[in-house]
Amino acid sequence: MSVLFVHSHYGEPGRGWQALADEGRLTIVRERELSPEHFATTQGIVTTTHLDQIGFMGWKDEIAALFTRGGSWFFNGHTLKPFVDGLSTYRPLGSPKRADLRLTRLFEHPIYQGIPQGDLEENKGVAGFYGRGHNPMPAGGTAVNGISAALLPIDWEWRLPGGGRMFSHAGNDLGGMGADAGHSGVLTRRIAAWAAGEI
Repeated sequence: MSVLFVHSHYGEPGRGWQALADEGRLTIVRERELSPEHFATTQGIVTTTHLDQIGFMGWKDEIAALFTRGGSWFFNGHTLKPFVDGLSTYRPLGSPKRADLRLTRLFEHPIYQGIPQGDLEENKGVAGFYGRGHNPMPAGGTAVNGISAALLPIDWEWRLPGGGRMFSHAGNDLGGMGADAGHSGVLTRRIAAWAAGEI
């Protein structure tokens, strides 16, 4: 089984994702072309901030089956719909200043190994692209990175009680972060490896 990358916006997928598809490490499918077979034959899925969350609710049973068999879902963006029991709606920071956008590593997760969190705070000198709030972490989750002095869990991993695991990044697509420091390609490959259950 390979990883399913759900392509939800117009245009081509990012070069890093296309390279992984060319290597046979994942399958890229446009969201509107998804079928039950795609979910049934994958080990893990990656979705982007462009996901049509209303439409994706139609795959709630397939997502539950993925988790039951031990699969993984890497979620980029703001949770607005209850795809999985235990998820809550995204909470933005209120009128954040630069200091509120500071990121703190809370758990040494393999996706971030060797990548200083400070390298991900800005894109082209501008802060806030990484995220400006958090998806509330379900009970039993592990906070990976915190935002603001309150260390709100902007990134977390959750091993679901019934099986499977979910990683939530409450911001722009993680694979596009850290480009200034050369980290985006590394992050893309590690996200795919995580979704495949390799790390």
